[in-house]
Amino acid sequence: MHDPFEGVSSSGTIRTGASRDRVSALFEPVLETAVDVVGAADSAVSLYVYGSVATGMARPGGSDVDLLTVGLSPGDATDIGVALSRQFSHLCRAVEVAAAQPIDFSGVTDEAYGGRVFLRHYCVHLAGLDLHSALPDFAADVRAARGFNGDIAESAQRWKQELDAGRDPVELGRRLARKSLLAVAGLVSVHDETWTTDRAAAMVRWAELEPALAVGLNTLLAWSRAEAVPDEVSVDAALEGVVAEVTASFKTSIGLWDAGTRS
Repeated sequence: MHDPFEGVSSSGTIRTGASRDRVSALFEPVLETAVDVVGAADSAVSLYVYGSVATGMARPGGSDVDLLTVGLSPGDATDIGVALSRQFSHLCRAVEVAAAQPIDFSGVTDEAYGGRVFLRHYCVHLAGLDLHSALPDFAADVRAARGFNGDIAESAQRWKQELDAGRDPVELGRRLARKSLLAVAGLVSVHDETWTTDRAAAMVRWAELEPALAVGLNTLLAWSRAEAVPDEVSVDAALEGVVAEVTASFKTSIGLWDAGTRS
């Protein structure tokens, strides 16, 4: 279920339901073990939980536990995720451990800004240095939307290359769908002067605003939920159709990253 607290505060900043107080006691053993394991690997690493566990919307046995490490190597993060997934398979679908570095959140780039927005509003601190304690509440505006998903044009180009190279269309289609629908959520946020990452609700709203895209948007949602199976022809059609249209709207309304925004 999507976070019911996500939106815009009275002061115009992003609001979410991510809070240590909302984490279900059922998932505490996973988090406590993760703190111990990550600390044993490197005591200087910061550890956060995000996603449905952080907002209290996780379903035991059916949800992932999403963790973010800052300062841990990607290899160690993957190994820890595999081990925790095996240990707690009775409590959650998987334990996903992402790896970032402090530099990823520094600087004036769109990418770094989006990272800071994510860290401040979507992550709950568990252990190590709390990097988001000094971060301000961020405005629910174009810059935040661009930081979250401003690389949609670059992604679309890469998806086309992957499809042409023979990448599995099922995996590619589902990944493409989730990323594109998050961009749609950014478009809805800016158009309606709100803030949302709810892909399903955003799809419905954007289909109201752009009726010609309704069929394509519904296809993306079905792919993202594994309710339909994309094939090579349908993925190519989506890239040339609904994804291209979403990318064009994003470029006009929000703007795209370019080489200068990454360094």
